[in-house]
Amino acid sequence: MTFVRACGLSELEEDTPKRVELDGTPVSLVRTEGEVFAIYDICSHANVSLSEGEVEDCQIECWLHGSAFDLRTGKPSGLPATRPVPVYPVKIEGDDVLVSVTQES
Repeated sequence: MTFVRACGLSELEEDTPKRVELDGTPVSLVRTEGEVFAIYDICSHANVSLSEGEVEDCQIECWLHGSAFDLRTGKPSGLPATRPVPVYPVKIEGDDVLVSVTQES
């Protein structure tokens, strides 16, 4: 598993998603409930950026149709989305937020 620097921890505001692109993959970073999560930034239902949505109760909500995805698992909590989105491992080293978007072979 290869981790790359996504941003500085100090750049993440609580409950405010930040969009980054890592190795060509759009990722939404979210600092909430004392943790940092990395989730694929494109809604599985409407193909829009999740980082433009709201964060509440460890979920990110798609701004277009209201589907919410669990930041820990990527699973949708209700319609219209029925397919999960990928989540990625996160490590914090000092002020660096490191994320692995690579698939293990």
